[in-house]
Amino acid sequence: MSTHRMLPIVKTLHMISLGCPKNLVDSEVMLGSLEAAGYRVSEDPAAADVLLVNTCGFIQSAVEEGIEAIMELLPLKQQDPGKLLVVTGCMVQRYGDALVGELPEVDLFIGTEGFHQIVLRIDEALHGSRRPPLNLAQPSYLMDTATPRRISTPAHRAWLKITEGCNNRCSYCMIPAIRGPLRSRSLADLVAEAQRLEAGGVRELTLIAQDTTAYGIDLIGGKPLLSDLLHALLADTAIPWIRMLYLQPKRIDDRLLRAIAEHPRLLPYFDIPLQHISGRILQLMNRHYDRAFIDSLLTRVRETVAGAVLRTSLMVGFPGEGAAEFAELEEAVHRYRFDHLGVFAYSNEEGCRAATLADHVGDGEKERRRERIMTLQAAVSAEKNREKVGRHYEVLVEGLSRESDLLLEGRTREQAPEIDGCVYITDGEGRPGELVTVRITEAHPYDLVGEIVADGGGTGNEKAG
Repeated sequence: MSTHRMLPIVKTLHMISLGCPKNLVDSEVMLGSLEAAGYRVSEDPAAADVLLVNTCGFIQSAVEEGIEAIMELLPLKQQDPGKLLVVTGCMVQRYGDALVGELPEVDLFIGTEGFHQIVLRIDEALHGSRRPPLNLAQPSYLMDTATPRRISTPAHRAWLKITEGCNNRCSYCMIPAIRGPLRSRSLADLVAEAQRLEAGGVRELTLIAQDTTAYGIDLIGGKPLLSDLLHALLADTAIPWIRMLYLQPKRIDDRLLRAIAEHPRLLPYFDIPLQHISGRILQLMNRHYDRAFIDSLLTRVRETVAGAVLRTSLMVGFPGEGAAEFAELEEAVHRYRFDHLGVFAYSNEEGCRAATLADHVGDGEKERRRERIMTLQAAVSAEKNREKVGRHYEVLVEGLSRESDLLLEGRTREQAPEIDGCVYITDGEGRPGELVTVRITEAHPYDLVGEIVADGGGTGNEKAG
């Protein structure tokens, strides 16, 4: 009788997750699946049997970061060939064939489709499957509440990914090619996940997508359903802070603004990536709005929603951006006085229509323009923060400060997690996830300093000083 020798099951995993919160949710899905299969996470890559890097591939700097992370793990693989090195995510979806040739040390590549089958794919690799090391397919997967997920953020906050993919065709962006077409989760499924997150201790839920305001337009009826989702979350959960990121300007309607204005649990935080102000450049970007629309939109937001907080991102150095177009950006920073602003230098990405446009801007000039906008915004941010000194704000405590164990750290409603600044708390006691009232005592360009006061947590963005 022949005997069958069972191969040992790998149980130790080290994961590196790169890129945006949407990619982090994919990492959490993989972690949940692997832990359900008996894998144990190790913070030490040297002690792990499986080394997994979930990559971003949106722009060249993200690709370089992914390659660097893989290269740092290669010596461990060389020292112990028995380790399994797995690379997943957007970079694989975009450059998979080239990566197989350039990184033969990697045992398994998985793109943006199939990551939810990570346990099966790893088991096949461990057992000598003859499958090719590259798993690529047209993206079509959409997670739901049946999908295992291990939250990697602090227990009091989590991301809720409401859609996958994107139907927008911005001329500088590869996301539709990398992530596939828009796919919206059902409203009932999202509410069920929100309830599960709330039961796990989540106090701040942040809705994310490539374009959050596009939620539902691929479902029956073909209309945006974001407002319906928000009302359902308000009705069926008691999560005190519900935040949204990535609001496409053209789809911010009056119904959405009224919902945020009328319900304090919907944070008046508007993350609206405008990308540019010049109508000509916006047309080249295929963004479908102009300066007049931006003026009208931002006025409506501020007039409808008391205490509205505006964040945007701007891109400098887009092909065709001359001195006049850049001057429009400078003037917009002064005019609109955004609460938060991110600035990115245009990256020429192979496969994007923008790469074929004329009048490209040199790298040195792009960096000069980026620094100029950041300098202008720093002055605006510092002035806005100085106005907060002496006022009381509701703050969500994150825990001990990353700067010093002698300080607590938290965020106001005006500060999104891992994106904006924070509040350093110099006096008072608070537990992670607790809402407390903080009196602001110092202001810096991006961060605030304050002390907890005795009147307990507030219900609004700002409390009377």
